[in-house]
Amino acid sequence: MPKKVENVGCPYCGVCCDDLVVTVSDDGKKILEVENACAIGNQIFHHATDGERVQLPRLRQPDGTYKDISYDEAIDYAANVLYKAKKPLIYGFGSTNCEGMAAAAKVAEKAGAVLDNCASICHGSSFLAIFDNGYPSCTLGETKNRADVIVYWGANPAHAHPRHMSRYSIFPRGFFTGKGHKSRKIIVVDPRHTDTAQVADIYLQVQQGHDYELFDAFRAVVRGHEIPDVVAGIKREQIVEVADILKKARFGTIFYGMGLCHSDGRNHNVDIAISLTRDLNDFTKWTIMAMRGHYNITGPGAVWSWQYGYPYCLDLTKRDIAHMNPGETSSIDLAMRDEVDAFINIGTDAGAHFPIDAVKHLRKHPWITIDPNICMASEISDLHIPVGIVGVEVPGIVYRMDNVPIQYRKVIDPPEGVISDEEVFERIHQRLCELEAEEAAKEHAKAVPEGVRAGGMNHE
Repeated sequence: MPKKVENVGCPYCGVCCDDLVVTVSDDGKKILEVENACAIGNQIFHHATDGERVQLPRLRQPDGTYKDISYDEAIDYAANVLYKAKKPLIYGFGSTNCEGMAAAAKVAEKAGAVLDNCASICHGSSFLAIFDNGYPSCTLGETKNRADVIVYWGANPAHAHPRHMSRYSIFPRGFFTGKGHKSRKIIVVDPRHTDTAQVADIYLQVQQGHDYELFDAFRAVVRGHEIPDVVAGIKREQIVEVADILKKARFGTIFYGMGLCHSDGRNHNVDIAISLTRDLNDFTKWTIMAMRGHYNITGPGAVWSWQYGYPYCLDLTKRDIAHMNPGETSSIDLAMRDEVDAFINIGTDAGAHFPIDAVKHLRKHPWITIDPNICMASEISDLHIPVGIVGVEVPGIVYRMDNVPIQYRKVIDPPEGVISDEEVFERIHQRLCELEAEEAAKEHAKAVPEGVRAGGMNHE
């Protein structure tokens, strides 16, 4: 009889929906149905058992084809690549668990690598702003239960986070928001009239690249100052109207997305958004939250900050000293300067997301992809190591976009022989230790003078 597994976490976006119900076949090998998930989350679960999975590591051959090899051979290849490299880069981690991230950090420290995650090409600018200006945030549960004014700025959750609006912001009925959508005022700020803007009470079509100016105008109005007739394409009357709504809110949350991080201003946009949030707290309660993309892209920031004091762009080339300087130690900058001589792509697709020039530089050197799926990165790799899908075949801790840790469970076993990200990195670390010990033994043997046994002086 098929079995239902309840309270399952979704391995898609930063909302980390944990209310899924997954029906598994009676033999426990096939997923039959997924309830409550969005279309993308549903597909991730069904993909796990669709029969087209890569189940063995694949090594690139001289003729360009792939050859299946064992996990032991793959681990040995990866460890030797890292051991011989002078400055390897380990990048990704948007789609794996925190246990895998911690194990990867051990490998990076042992190999003297640069350790980076997807934030360096998305919300890294948020980190820079938060370092400077703090982060007056809250949990998604607080927003659901308390917020009567919601602002989406440079974000389109209708497409990027499909259940965000229904679970936490616009439609749910919370403890103090019992009327759901009717008890909330929704404001969307975006250069495009997105699907999210269609459900807004007020839509402000900000001029592309002028978000900073509009934030500045809101701050001026909130503080009682005059502003020009038009700012960033928005009339003064609209700005004053919205500022009044923000000040009179009982509890408000600003959700901001890549529209701020990737437009002119970048970290300065996020910085002034945080400043506006702080200004509004002189009148009422306001919070701000980044719309993090992958389901556990918040995880490496939490794990590595605890381990090393920095959330991303970690230079561990000195092994026992961590160093972070975005622009110098960030992945794309390193690749564009051709400073990296080995690359591990884990839980992301650098082949699709990096600029083509960066990819060309990285392809000059050994490229290893660790991922359950075939993707652009796996198809240009020298080695592709398939692993179990976290949240489907592998349990573990993930961090939701509001920095709340959630224990994901597994609902089925991975294909026979397929291991987890954590085990891959633990075994690479073990092999690195063995290579280091072998090298030390060789150096010791070379250092022993002729006529002297390795165990001590030769008394004859």
